[in-house]
Amino acid sequence: MKTNVNELSPSAYARIAGVLYLIITVAAIFAHFVVPDQLIVPGDVAATAVNITNSQSLFRVGLVGSELIILLSEVVLSVVLYVLLKPVNKTLSLVAAVSRLAMTIIHGLNLLNYYFVLQLLNGSNYLSAFGQEQVNALVNLFLDAHSTGFTIGIAFLVPHVLILGYLIFKSGYFPKVLGVLFIAAGLGYLFDTIGLLMVPSYTTTPGLVQMVIAVAEIAFPVWLLVKGVNSDRWHNRTPALETA
Repeated sequence: MKTNVNELSPSAYARIAGVLYLIITVAAIFAHFVVPDQLIVPGDVAATAVNITNSQSLFRVGLVGSELIILLSEVVLSVVLYVLLKPVNKTLSLVAAVSRLAMTIIHGLNLLNYYFVLQLLNGSNYLSAFGQEQVNALVNLFLDAHSTGFTIGIAFLVPHVLILGYLIFKSGYFPKVLGVLFIAAGLGYLFDTIGLLMVPSYTTTPGLVQMVIAVAEIAFPVWLLVKGVNSDRWHNRTPALETA
């Protein structure tokens, strides 16, 4: 087998994936927890609108900016994970990458809901026909639409997580326990997505589901950063892929 001297090693790809996971995690904490806690007042649309109006820089940087960082990182991560796992099964690895990219596209389009919120609160001329209560109601509508759009995007992530778990389990160069964790996390995402989209009374993700997802999403990046990939086993799988 010929090796391109300019090609990155599997361990380098693993470290890149670990860093990207870390970037996504930190940005997600800001976008989904820290900033919303400062701006969004549950059950009080008027207070939420005032908070966003008075802190538009925080809204733009903390929410929109953080989500853009996540989306750009997701694109690269999808490709890197494909490279790392294609020796196991090229077709499944490609399906997993496309699944994650589909989620990324949906979440990118979902950012339009935040743009509409800013347009409403900036008092554009064409909004003069609306009263403040109507504007607040529309702000609430678009914030809710963003939450729903996020959940729809996660639905497209489910195949990625399940396939990723299977490929990790079968790889031989990652611990099987990581694969099991990802399969469990994928089932958790599936359960949560179905509940949020199809069961009106389902409002809170069960703690056990959150824990399983969190453990998988933390354990794998830590392994990638600390241990990387067993390069010998990765390369041993590659010739079979090239002759397939």
